This record gives sequence, structure tokens and C-alpha cells, in this order.
Amino acid sequence: MKTIILTEENLIAQLKSGKQTAFSQLLDDYQQKVFGTCISFVPNKEDAEDIAQEVFLEVFRSISKFKGDSKLSTWIYKIATNKCLEFIRKKNTKKRFAFMQTILGNEIPLDKTSYFTEVNHPGILLENKEKSATIFKAINTLPEAQRIVFTLAKIDDKSYQEIVEITGKSLSSVESLMFRAKKSLQEKLINFYKNNN
Repeated sequence: MKTIILTEENLIAQLKSGKQTAFSQLLDDYQQKVFGTCISFVPNKEDAEDIAQEVFLEVFRSISKFKGDSKLSTWIYKIATNKCLEFIRKKNTKKRFAFMQTILGNEIPLDKTSYFTEVNHPGILLENKEKSATIFKAINTLPEAQRIVFTLAKIDDKSYQEIVEITGKSLSSVESLMFRAKKSLQEKLINFYKNNN
């Protein structure tokens, strides 16, 4: 049986009417791309897979609200970016809680660097895990708007135009955030290597 590839318009219509074949095509088309975006923000395979699953659940739940004022892919990437940020915020809250426990003497925190397990992401070709962990730590200290733009552009390989559509920011705003993120990262990494050599 030959599978029929639906146009975006037909795909959206069939998703809205709950057709199983449309959901299968959506997964085929976007599974790897969404996982790629998730692992750009959250460089750990299991977590990225969990978040990607949540993204698709959200897509299935919310497809009826999709108005079609952007491309379907843009809308999906927007959901993926938001889910990743939610995850990072929760993780940071947990980290702060763990830190409070350490101060109060309840437990020793786990070594955070072991979190960066996935370094064979297509956007990251680095010599070693330590270096990549350092870069991700530096990226995670950026203000959220800069972090989103930098991650989407440099790690997830999105064009500025796609970032404009995903974030809803103007092109000049995206360029300015990117410029500030790069400058800030350079300073952070220079300081890091100075202090660790």
C-alpha cells in the first residue's frame, strides 16, 4: 500500500478531524526535527526524548486551536522551545532546592556535569564532553531571550527568519540578541578558561 503524503493544508485539516494517518505523518515528518530542537536546549538524550513526546502530546491536544497564521512547523517549534524552557526552569528550581538542602546538611548534590551526556548532536562537533558541558553551562547563564535565540541559531541551525517566526520577535531584535549572546558567551568562556588553566 502506497502512503499518500498530504499537503500541509490537508494534513492540518485531517489532524483537526483526528485522523490516525495524519498523526502518523506528523510524527514521521517532525519526530527527528523536534528531538533536534529539544536536545539543543536540553543536552541529555532521555530528557530530550521525554520533552519531544510532550511536544507531540501538546500538538495533538492543541491542533484544533491552530489558526494557520504561521507555518505548522513554526508552531511546532514554538511549542518545543516553550516545553524545553519549562523543563529548564523546573530543573533550576530543583537545583536551588538541592543547594538549600546541602547548606542545611541534608545531602550532597550530584555532580552537574554528568548531565551533559549527549555530545553527538548534529549541531555540536566538539573535541570533548568537558568542553561541551562548559559551553552549555555558559549558554544556560544567558538571559532567557538571548539563550533562546542563540540555541535556535547556533545549535539547532535555524535561520534568523525561522527564529523571528518561532519567537515572534522582529529581525533586528533577533540580531541584537544574537550579538549580545555571542559577546557575553565569549567573555564567560574566556574567564572560564583563564580560571581553569
